[in-house]
Amino acid sequence: MRGEKIATAALREDYQPHTDEPMPKAGESFILVGYDDQAIGVTTTTAVRVVRAGDVDLQFARDEGEGFETVADWRAAHERFWAGRAITDDTLVVCEWFRLVERY
Repeated sequence: MRGEKIATAALREDYQPHTDEPMPKAGESFILVGYDDQAIGVTTTTAVRVVRAGDVDLQFARDEGEGFETVADWRAAHERFWAGRAITDDTLVVCEWFRLVERY
């Protein structure tokens, strides 16, 4: 909640039509939930872009706020996170940017 993380990534295959989960859209708001399942804030999605994993850029990697210094660092961390899935340069990634609009 320090404002360092302003983006997140997901696999395109985790959204409709592959699952019941709709794609995120700019303007949507989400309640953030803490480790104790209590609401801690609200974010609003500001932009969504679908790109090939091989086209994720350094700015997006940094926007995720996880301390990635290179795209290779970002890729390695996400391949571990998405373990069990074959990630190639052509795998589609949903890049979502957001802003914190309210803290509880």
